[in-house]
Amino acid sequence: MLPETADVYGIAAGEISYRAMLERIERWRAAFADRGYGEGHRVGLLLQNRPVFVELWFALNALGVSVVPINPDLRMSELEYIIAHSEMNAAFVLGERRDEVETAARQAGRAIPVVTDSDDVPTAFGGARGAIAGDGSTECALLYTSGTTGQPKGCVLTNTYFLHSGNWYRDAGGLIGLKPDRERMITPLPLFHMNAMAVSLMAMVSVGGSLTMLDRFHPRSWWQSVRDSRATCLHYLGVMPSMLMSAAASNDDKAHTVRFGFGAGVDKLLHAPFEARFGFPLIEAWAMTETGSGGVIAANVEPRKIGSSCFGRPAPEVDIRIVDDQGADAPVGMPGELLVRRAGADPRYGFFRGYLKNPEATEEAWDGGWLHTGDIVSRDADGDLHFVDRKKNVIRRSGENIAAVEVESVLNRHPAIRQAAVAATPDQVRGDEVAAVIIAEQGGADRALAEAIVRWSLEQMAYYKAPGWICFVDRLPLTATEKIQRGGLKDFVAKLMHDGAFFDLRELKRRQV
Repeated sequence: MLPETADVYGIAAGEISYRAMLERIERWRAAFADRGYGEGHRVGLLLQNRPVFVELWFALNALGVSVVPINPDLRMSELEYIIAHSEMNAAFVLGERRDEVETAARQAGRAIPVVTDSDDVPTAFGGARGAIAGDGSTECALLYTSGTTGQPKGCVLTNTYFLHSGNWYRDAGGLIGLKPDRERMITPLPLFHMNAMAVSLMAMVSVGGSLTMLDRFHPRSWWQSVRDSRATCLHYLGVMPSMLMSAAASNDDKAHTVRFGFGAGVDKLLHAPFEARFGFPLIEAWAMTETGSGGVIAANVEPRKIGSSCFGRPAPEVDIRIVDDQGADAPVGMPGELLVRRAGADPRYGFFRGYLKNPEATEEAWDGGWLHTGDIVSRDADGDLHFVDRKKNVIRRSGENIAAVEVESVLNRHPAIRQAAVAATPDQVRGDEVAAVIIAEQGGADRALAEAIVRWSLEQMAYYKAPGWICFVDRLPLTATEKIQRGGLKDFVAKLMHDGAFFDLRELKRRQV
């Protein structure tokens, strides 16, 4: 833990050896075992990127208990939903969030014990269970991901999911080859997402490496953190290279020990200039929570086709199809939806087990024996894949997936809103931004009302989901059955944006303390 992050968290800086971490985990495991934690229990973790997240996760896993990582940006209605839907039995949270999570649990009708890591292990809500060693199929974690039809879906992830993610990275080779007992990785990405939890952490465990976790991405101090951590590799999202390239060039730009960066979404116009300036390759890859590393695709061998949104070609163990709207295979060079599965006898190996309490959505995702990703890609004559767009109505803002329908359902509860429609609008820094087109209940549809709606939204949901742009209109593009016409909405928003009809409220969107 670097001093910069330790100061933010109010914890001790410094390194934790594998032996010391194992001792911490064992103390937690014994305490949980004494309280009767076991198979079937779930424990929420709202702890940011603190080392105690890992301690609790591994200790609970040893007893067959699943963890539910919680995004600290979530607010009351979102917390209520996750607590109720996951049926978690306890939660370990930040001290300043304890009262809020307790309130959310009561309102969800599930009065679980909510404690901090300095408290004694509480008795689990619902009583004791039998501890088990577990196997590859045992549920390890429940991660929530934004869907396209309302509330987030809970992805059930098994031990095999996590173990394979680490082993895949260990064995991938090429430009992301990891060296046993020598690697030092730095990541600003959150442990409540699969990238840091399943890929970064498990990869370093697989090779006996060191993982430096930051509280978040700090552009101004990033390179100093990289140097202080002695990083040999790093993980990124597309917004990071863009922000780093906007800083003035320095003689220290190559004063680091990084061999490669691994991530997704780098601006294709900045890809080559970034590598030339900072002296290491940015390896683009593709995966999603549902695929884990069972269906990962990465540009980890040359030629990488820099500047073309290329994320490589599938390895022999991954089967893909690219299909058009009729489900037929798209010709070379033509965009279509990416379908993936594991090659061989087990097409779901390394993938998520399913959506909790939603077998219909699970089967729909696996329609025809292929996982339907909702991402539009094209394949060139060499077999390399290029990202084109997203078929799903998901807004991708600074690495966070935002379901338009979820935001609309919150906005439509505001007393001044008759109906709201939400879509993505391009943002130079964040990739996408949330644009809301609103029919107001009555007059006064001005900037003051737009600001009031955003401030209210920030109390209801994670800050990044709140509208960054608001436009008031008399009508919305609807289908014959009075549903929002998604394709038409995208064009509608683009025209209104071109006409300058939106209020720019992005400055109000700040992470809540």
